[in-house]
Amino acid sequence: MKTIVRTAALALACLLATESANAAVVLRNYEYFTLNGRTAADLDRELSRRGPQLHKTGPRHPGATQMRFNTKVKYGSDGKSCRVVEANITIHARVHLPRWKQRASAKPDLALIWDTLSADIKRHEESHIVIARTAAFEMERAMKALPWRSNCEEMKADAAKLMVKLMKEQDAAQIQFDRVEGKNFERRFERLLIFRIQREMENKKG
Repeated sequence: MKTIVRTAALALACLLATESANAAVVLRNYEYFTLNGRTAADLDRELSRRGPQLHKTGPRHPGATQMRFNTKVKYGSDGKSCRVVEANITIHARVHLPRWKQRASAKPDLALIWDTLSADIKRHEESHIVIARTAAFEMERAMKALPWRSNCEEMKADAAKLMVKLMKEQDAAQIQFDRVEGKNFERRFERLLIFRIQREMENKKG
């Protein structure tokens, strides 16, 4: 399964953080691509052939998440100055995950490895959403904290400039998570696999 592990490393699983109850709204849409195969080599080939592409000419990945930030800002004026009254961000997330058609009839050892891998891929994708949601919450707070301006046109310009800056920081945070988690993927995957094996053994004893 080394080839599958290397392919899955492209997902660069992130640690799933706790989502704040007050964070921006996230609307998730899950889409699955089906893998057909009976062996590890089959699965490796299917992931390479059917996995989503982040770019038209880029490699295929075991999973992917596309996100769109929908920002709504309400301004208020007293005739002399203008400020941000409300700032609400909705994240539309489209998550692509693999589904193995022959999972139910698979050999126990291969099924165990696949379950570990697919769970890690999903955790990775959900983690990207958590990062985005946390960033969106901070964006809302930062927008409402902008200092008053003499008119709403200046206020809108400040808000637009701030959003560009914060979106760049959000993108950088996503890349940094991928970079850090990618370095530790194989060690983490091995640890997760051992944990699942131990749990299976304990369940059989019980």
